[in-house]
Amino acid sequence: MHPLDNEALKLGAKAVRRRRLDAENRQDFISLLGRVVVILLCAWVLFTQVFLLTQAKGSSMFPAVKDGDLLICYRLQKNYAKNDVVVYTQGGKLRVGRILGREGDLVALDDSGTLVVNGAVQSGEILYPTYAKDALEYPYTVPEGCFFVLGDYRTQSEDSRDFGPVPLEDVQAKVITLLRRRSL
Repeated sequence: MHPLDNEALKLGAKAVRRRRLDAENRQDFISLLGRVVVILLCAWVLFTQVFLLTQAKGSSMFPAVKDGDLLICYRLQKNYAKNDVVVYTQGGKLRVGRILGREGDLVALDDSGTLVVNGAVQSGEILYPTYAKDALEYPYTVPEGCFFVLGDYRTQSEDSRDFGPVPLEDVQAKVITLLRRRSL
């Protein structure tokens, strides 16, 4: 065999190895890119369809939720209970409030700032009196498919006393946890 033929075989083998390595690198890159796309798609679905991340604006839920807190909410909740803190849409804005009356509940507010739902005085950990506003007449029966939602900072919040009951379809999610602004 001629020495130049031997050298050509070596160069050909090197070229084949380089092409094979390039093809493996391309396959690895395509595989990695596919995995990244799948992870991003899963994250998009998770945070647009299952969870809601939003920042609290205003102090209507003070002291439970403070202005600037990051709220982590669950969108797939179907049955809301009394005292659930929810994010809902009203007037084109996302708001945070506590459900105090469900459909069929009788809500009454008196001049002393006492909230009564179905004959039971509601006090809990609320520090502020609950005075009636002009939007509704009390006692008020919550209509079907709606919630009576109040903010915890009762003297400063805009809630069902201002704009009436919140329809179920306007409730976006149930707040499951929050991160305080100062801890970010």
